Amino acid sequence: MLGGASTGAVGQLFFPGNLRAFASSSMQQASNGGLPALFEQVPSSTSGITWRHVNGRSPEYYLPETTGAGCAFLDYDNDGWMDIYLVNSGRCDFYNPQPPLRNALYHNNRDGTFTDVTEKAGVPGGGYGMGAAVGDYDGDGHPDLYVTQYGRSILYHNNGDGTFTDVTEKAGVAAPGWASSAVWFDYDNDGRLDLFVCRFVHFNKSMNKFCGNERTGQRYYCVPVTYPPARSWLFHNNGDGTFTDVTEPSGIGKKLGKAWGVVATDINNDGWMDLFVANDTVQNFLFLNRGRGKFEEIGLSAGVAYSEDGRARSGMGVDSADYDQDGWQDLFVTNVDHEMYSLYHNSHDETFDDTASKYGIANTTMLMSGWGVKFFDYDNDGNADIFIADGHPDDRVADHISGVAYKEPPLLFRNTGNGFINVSAQAGSVFEKKFAARGMAVGDFNNDGAVDVLIAVNNGVPMLLKNTAALGNRWLGLRLVGKHCNPDAIGARITWHAEDLKRTRLKTGGGSYLASHDPREVLGVGKRTKIDRLEIRWPQPSGKVEVFTDLPIDRYITIVEGQGIKALQHS
Repeated sequence: MLGGASTGAVGQLFFPGNLRAFASSSMQQASNGGLPALFEQVPSSTSGITWRHVNGRSPEYYLPETTGAGCAFLDYDNDGWMDIYLVNSGRCDFYNPQPPLRNALYHNNRDGTFTDVTEKAGVPGGGYGMGAAVGDYDGDGHPDLYVTQYGRSILYHNNGDGTFTDVTEKAGVAAPGWASSAVWFDYDNDGRLDLFVCRFVHFNKSMNKFCGNERTGQRYYCVPVTYPPARSWLFHNNGDGTFTDVTEPSGIGKKLGKAWGVVATDINNDGWMDLFVANDTVQNFLFLNRGRGKFEEIGLSAGVAYSEDGRARSGMGVDSADYDQDGWQDLFVTNVDHEMYSLYHNSHDETFDDTASKYGIANTTMLMSGWGVKFFDYDNDGNADIFIADGHPDDRVADHISGVAYKEPPLLFRNTGNGFINVSAQAGSVFEKKFAARGMAVGDFNNDGAVDVLIAVNNGVPMLLKNTAALGNRWLGLRLVGKHCNPDAIGARITWHAEDLKRTRLKTGGGSYLASHDPREVLGVGKRTKIDRLEIRWPQPSGKVEVFTDLPIDRYITIVEGQGIKALQHS
């Protein structure tokens, strides 16, 4: 429910009452049976986002051409409104675009429109870009930006004045090679954000191979099995603006993969953040954090490495959430056609069972290829739903595989509280359109409490989807700020009670594919009119538990570790 500013126990609180008309005007009717659309695409003519991704598609079919692009929601200027970052291709050993291409940072104008501030902010990228990861690595209160690339990645330090500085060399996080997704998380619980960077295959221009019809000479993009695997990177935050490569001593470097997506989560409730990594044509990795800076890869014994019949699949996007509220984190991974996606239910003993068939997810995705995926509560009823961005990697796939298309529609699975149902067909015209979707981020760009979706499209314009499904339900938005734990409070456990509703959520790190998300947590309560109790269990090294009662509703608040509730400040 929309309303104006309110005062009370937490002081002056901001709520965007001026967005009432903007939000309500979006309630148009879907084309299927007159039902209201759950998400609506915001036209570029409305948003002002005119940038487009260019992959530099060539007759040689270099593999990186088909794997971007990524995207992120971030509040780079700390005004309480989510801005947008979009990653483009650029100069590399096989591509030299003229004029040069660049990434894009769009500032949120707070009225549903955005302004391109890339040059002023100093975050153009310049290499052959892949994805983005956002985190306050130095604890100065300003979100920093890590851009993954094929060749060499970039760390942009947020100067706090609307500009960024490239500090990659000083920090020591260039991660040479082909980097894909990345995640900020505190693996050793020292209160600082560390960095894990997925590395895909060993590849360069000279290694490019012919894949296609040798008789006709027609090429298509190679399956990654063609190229050798590589190790990913783990960088330890030294607390002085530099990082140490701990890939080998941590155990991460023992495993060679073809990594696309990663999520930081805690699968055994021991307070140490683990990593689930999706690999393409080799087994997925589940790096279990055993403490003392060491990881053990348990994907095979956990049941998440291969398909149920023992085959390596083409893992791309991943995420983690406790979808059934049994107190344990579950996992999701997307794959390519004829492999089906997997929803892994946590068995509470460091093993998982694939329940995708039980809920119709496997059958629905049999001929589809998924990239970005995220658990989030799109209708604010308190349950974690699933949104998936799809599209095949090979733009000629229809020529050699029957029934499979290059461009595909997104998917939406609603969590009923007793499992998932596919509501894509009733969700509006967006879910009838087909795209070559890749990275996908979630965030509330208009601050109405309904979490929106940003999809990066390979060789196309991004899609900004406004959530219209949650507008009738109540919510509370939280921005968590760590003071003793890591600044982004990755690993915090949030429990909220609203009348008969009780829900718990772990604040995970990363997830999806080549993407970074709104760091705020939106707690849905359905039609209930208040939140009776909120508990925050902060990550180590603090581990502090704070409890709040008689909370406001339908607005965003900030909770600072050890300092209680603060109002969001806006300039």
